[in-house]
Amino acid sequence: MTHKQHPIHTGFPASSTADEVLTGIDLSGKNAIVTGGHAGIGLEATRALSKAGAFVTVGSRNPEQAALALVGIERVEVSQLDLLDPHSIDAFAARWLRSGRPLHILINGAAASGGPARDARGFEKHFATNHLGHFQLTLGLLPALRAAHGSRVVNVSSGAQRFADIQWDDPNFTDGRNLNLAYAQSKTANVLFAVELDRRWAKDGIRGYAVHPGVVAGTKLNSSVGQDALRAMGLIDESGQPIIDPEVGKKTPQQGSSTIVFAATSPLLAEIGGVYLKDNDISKLDDEPRTLTAQSIPADVVSHSIDPQSAERLWQLSERLLEA
Repeated sequence: MTHKQHPIHTGFPASSTADEVLTGIDLSGKNAIVTGGHAGIGLEATRALSKAGAFVTVGSRNPEQAALALVGIERVEVSQLDLLDPHSIDAFAARWLRSGRPLHILINGAAASGGPARDARGFEKHFATNHLGHFQLTLGLLPALRAAHGSRVVNVSSGAQRFADIQWDDPNFTDGRNLNLAYAQSKTANVLFAVELDRRWAKDGIRGYAVHPGVVAGTKLNSSVGQDALRAMGLIDESGQPIIDPEVGKKTPQQGSSTIVFAATSPLLAEIGGVYLKDNDISKLDDEPRTLTAQSIPADVVSHSIDPQSAERLWQLSERLLEA
């Protein structure tokens, strides 16, 4: 399989922060949407994009709570968005389109944590939130992305994409298989979505990227596994403090958001899209079996996550599921 997963040696190490990768980049007059942009690495991405001059809209299930987290950040607004509710997604996109604003950056960053195991349509929550909800949102915002005459869609994925392909026969795990695979499947879907989006929309000036941000112990999503699990993974010490080691993927929120804003803004990617990034660069392709340990967090992309036939198949499946 031919592919584009070749590092370009950007000069930004794994320890770089979002502010550092945005040095010298002026986003004045640019509009960005960040789903989940009020917490964790999403909040850091919002802060960094605003600092560089962008106007940022944060999509949040709880706008009041999000607004409190965003106090003090300039050029930011909050708009209600529940990725488990198709009506909420359509309403968010409709509000944006009515505003007449072009959309230069869309960061699909919100992720499932807690709540019901399935959405109202019966879709498994990780697949529904992390992929289908963002798929519906992105399609709804297509006119605004086109109007920007140069825009980027960034799907926040994870090194977990290595551990599960799409379960084509039952993506909603209705047969009771190990639901731990559901998260990994959703992260694979994030990558495949970026690959196919870029193939379909690059001609309109819309480029797609998937990003592994690293593992940030303090986020709500990662903390939900409990302190014992975090210690076993080497993410926190005995006192509960995060262990930071960017070279093996253990990052601060500022470091974790860097590859997200790099994908959204870097001129080094001007002619490249449809790729998966980690540590502020394009990931290499690595199909060797790897084990997750406290000393090693495998995160390079694998073949099933960038397969162009799978990417097209997922797009078609997603359209059918949303029409059901």
